[in-house]
Formats: sequence, C-alpha cells, structure tokens
Amino acid sequence: MRVIGPEGENFGVMTSREAVFKAQGLGLDLIEISPTAVPPVCKIADYGKFRFQEAKRKAEAKRNQTVVEVKEMVFRPGTEDHDYQIKLRKIKEFLADGNKAKINLRFRGRETTHQEIGAAMLDRLVRDTADVAKVDFRSGLEGRFMTLVLSPDKKTAKKVEDAPKDAAPAKPVNEALAESFSGALAAKAAKDEKAKS
Repeated sequence: MRVIGPEGENFGVMTSREAVFKAQGLGLDLIEISPTAVPPVCKIADYGKFRFQEAKRKAEAKRNQTVVEVKEMVFRPGTEDHDYQIKLRKIKEFLADGNKAKINLRFRGRETTHQEIGAAMLDRLVRDTADVAKVDFRSGLEGRFMTLVLSPDKKTAKKVEDAPKDAAPAKPVNEALAESFSGALAAKAAKDEKAKS
C-alpha cells in the first residue's frame, strides 16, 4: 500500500505491517483513504481529528447544496384564460425560485377524444414560458393525463433580464388562445376528413 505521512509527505509503497508499525512509531493511526486505488492509499494521522474534519467537510457541502423541488400544477383542457394566467404566473415564480414545474393536463370523461386541444394548451404553455424555462419531459396521453416538466433555463433568463424594456408588446392573451385552439380544431378537422375518406 502507498503511505502518506501526517504532513502530506510520501513514504512510498510498503506492506501493511510496515505501515502499521510506522504509524505506531509516530503515535498516530493508519487510515485507509482510497481502498480502490492500485495500490491502496493510506494516511498516517490522528483518527479522531480525521473523523472531525470529514464531518465538518460533509456539513459544509450539505449547507452549500441547493435542493430542487418539483412543483406541480394541474390544468384541464377547458381551463379559462384568467385561471390560465394565474397558473402561468405561479409556474414562472416556481421557475424563478430555481424549482422545476410539472404540469399535468387532466382529461375527464369524453375530453380524452380531443387530445389535440390538450396538446395545444401544452404548446401554449411552452411558448409562454420559453423566456424562463426549457422542456425536460413531455408525454403524450398516459391514462387521463398529459404531462409536461419544465426546468429553469439560466441562459434565456439572463437574456430576458438584459433585453431592453421597450421591446414589442406580446400578443393579447385571447388572440394567442384563439390561435392555439384554431390550430387544434384545424388538425381535428383534417383528422376527421381523413377518417371519412
């Protein structure tokens, strides 16, 4: 095994018996640092002090880590514009806090036959959050749900902060909603026309 001294000096490769005698001669302990290395690496040090430093390092790492939560929001295909705007604002707040947002679009009853309306709503959500989020996951219909997972996008968020304030105004909400639903209805009409022929 390779042995490192108490001050970081390299004692070289020696047998485990020699390393133990060397540590006892210095009045310290032999601590295995890297058992998977070839040869294994051991350090001569005070074991109590070593454990204290390890605990201190882990506590420091734990204090510095950030925990990302997944916040969930439920939509319906018929979610009205005002409710949509409130939920959109909350989703943007979640993303600004550094959390992920999971959007579940729940279908009830015969709503499942009109999946294109749900897909249009998820498309609209992606467009409306494109300035602060990126899509991590998007599913088709699974049971009675369509799922979309958004995570904060640091690159686009910085671009938005740096952008001039006098940029062109966004489309009115009703116009954007009408566009997304008209696209969905056109797709359904094409599908129904194809089914008839």
